[in-house]
Amino acid sequence: MSGAVEQAYREHWPRLLALLVTRLRRFDLAEESLQDAFAAAAERWDRDGVPAHPAGWLMTTAWRRALDRVRREEADRERLPLLVVDAPGTVTGAVTEACAGDEVGDERLRLLFACCHPALAPDARTALMLRFGAGLTTAEIARLCLVPEPTMAARLTRAKKKIAQAGIPLRAPAPADLAGRLDGLLTAVYLLFSEGYRATGGSALLRPRLAQEAIRLGYELGLLLPVEPEPVALLALMVLQHARRDARVDADGHLVRLAEQDRSRWHPTELRHGFELLAFVRDDGSSGRYALEALIAAEHAKAVTAAGTDWARIAGLYERLEARTGSPVVRLNRAVAVAEAGDPALALALTEEAAERLPGHHLVPAVRAELLQRLGRSGEAGAAWEASLRLVRTEPERQYLLRRAAAPAPRS
Repeated sequence: MSGAVEQAYREHWPRLLALLVTRLRRFDLAEESLQDAFAAAAERWDRDGVPAHPAGWLMTTAWRRALDRVRREEADRERLPLLVVDAPGTVTGAVTEACAGDEVGDERLRLLFACCHPALAPDARTALMLRFGAGLTTAEIARLCLVPEPTMAARLTRAKKKIAQAGIPLRAPAPADLAGRLDGLLTAVYLLFSEGYRATGGSALLRPRLAQEAIRLGYELGLLLPVEPEPVALLALMVLQHARRDARVDADGHLVRLAEQDRSRWHPTELRHGFELLAFVRDDGSSGRYALEALIAAEHAKAVTAAGTDWARIAGLYERLEARTGSPVVRLNRAVAVAEAGDPALALALTEEAAERLPGHHLVPAVRAELLQRLGRSGEAGAAWEASLRLVRTEPERQYLLRRAAAPAPRS
């Protein structure tokens, strides 16, 4: 794949896929047609040059391939009039304009809401949203959801069949139904941000474009449902976390621990905006998941130095978050906070409990190794570092683990 095609894939694949799904009303047809368009681009752009509007070229090509596929499908001939809604030139022209304007974002948000249909299982909704609304690969979604790739592929296939068999409409729900689909959509947006914040595979730790897209969707949700507290909380969380992006890797792309980050590289304007959003987040017994996570992010963001971090407060917030979610990942983060607050023995016990529910996650043995080092159990720590290195998927994190394994044990 040429450089221009690779760039077009990174910049336009998710948006074009969402647009095609909503226009064609068929997941497989949209995906296959867009794949054909990129294959054609790989062949023609090197020969004829990159078009002035790559997204429009790809969309027009994919649309034509879709029409060709429908014409060839004997069983789907009756659908063709539904697709040809205007003269060919007008359709492709309108689609090209949509690629350059806000309509693409609106289409994606409508598709995300459609994928939250209550007839679908919750895990299927998340998978569909991340695949067709956010454009992540099946492998990426599997890693984010902590399941094997074949399991995720089967989940997506079942969900697509369910939509086709049940006749679920791929359009925005009625206004009265929006709030009922909000939880699933917030989950998908946060998972998309998580992949941008800390990639689950590949050579780069950060994928800023994905994180920025998740934040954009967060703003859209806030405008759409201004009285709902959790979209604002999620947006505050993402903005505060994303503001630290430049300090999270060094010039060579190596992961930099929070305690070692150059805080002058954090983005102060974004941090201020995050705190402004946080002013609308309640800190009481009714606080939702994203409110609690935003409060945790704020504790890190307001600490002028690493030593000034209120780890006891963070550990308490994680305890409340775990009680609300039951998440083993939250339990693992709580263990880290408890250790930083001065109790590595309790932190190790919490980690062991999380390990039973997170098999194959490299951070579990990594945290365990850190804690064992603090407790002076260097032999066990070495074995845990080796286990973590066998499981890690990204090169920046592999290098980080190698450095941590060779570093002296931190003082408790």
